[in-house]
Amino acid sequence: MKILITGAGGLVGRALTAHATAKGDDVAAYDRQSLDITDAHAVNKIIQSARPEVVINCAAWTDVDGCESDPEHAARANALGPALLAKNCRDIHALLITISTDYVFDGAKEDFYTQRDQPNPISVYGRSKLEGERRAQAAWARTIVARSGYIFGTGGKNFLSTVVKRARSGTAIMAIDDMFGTPTYADDLAQRLRQLADVDLPGTYHVVNAGEGASFYDFARAALQISGDDGVEIKRVRLADLNRPAPRPRKSRLRCLLSPAIGLEPLPDWRDALDRFVSEQIASSQSAATANPV
Repeated sequence: MKILITGAGGLVGRALTAHATAKGDDVAAYDRQSLDITDAHAVNKIIQSARPEVVINCAAWTDVDGCESDPEHAARANALGPALLAKNCRDIHALLITISTDYVFDGAKEDFYTQRDQPNPISVYGRSKLEGERRAQAAWARTIVARSGYIFGTGGKNFLSTVVKRARSGTAIMAIDDMFGTPTYADDLAQRLRQLADVDLPGTYHVVNAGEGASFYDFARAALQISGDDGVEIKRVRLADLNRPAPRPRKSRLRCLLSPAIGLEPLPDWRDALDRFVSEQIASSQSAATANPV
């Protein structure tokens, strides 16, 4: 399959590029420097030249607090960009898959959010991502929206991706214990995005690892138990104590109604995914230490 990936320098983009390449796909991967998805001319030129069968958009501005202070930039990156990709996919009849977020919900629901729930974002970031969903789907019917959240993986700079390294470096660890989501391993998300390209059934999917979800504290504790660092202290903090500029949904656990209906198996439990991720981190660290002895 001929696939064009945007945002290929990010956490999910890197995982997807590696997975699709390993499958034997003809992959054209563009990071932010090589393709700004808000540049209409650049988007048109590259898509017309590459003429992919599928465009998978991993590009976004995910700095939640940054979006709050610069809504115009958020709108360009998270709403205009997907719309431009959709219009150009329409012109060459290519499938578009674009990643969205659990932050399109307000977090007031105690249970999992499904596609039956009405989005109600409470931050600029969430509103810009929801607008990106809607504009892309309005521009091109052959669009798949894949909502995800609490993403972790190799090369990630977020708390979930670095908690074990922080613990082993002696960095004090603080973890929010009153925000709950569904942790999602970038490698598993990448595999599901590629499966959705094969399925080619437009709609909105919730793509997260299975399980009951977790708080940041739950996730950190599980990661340190797996790594053998469970004696490290984790300070519990509440979201309100951090005084962040942008509001966050308190509970944004996702569950998909559409995937099982079309025969897609649930992704592995997030604890299983975390076990694989931490094991890979440890193996990588050991290899690096062997290659560069002190």
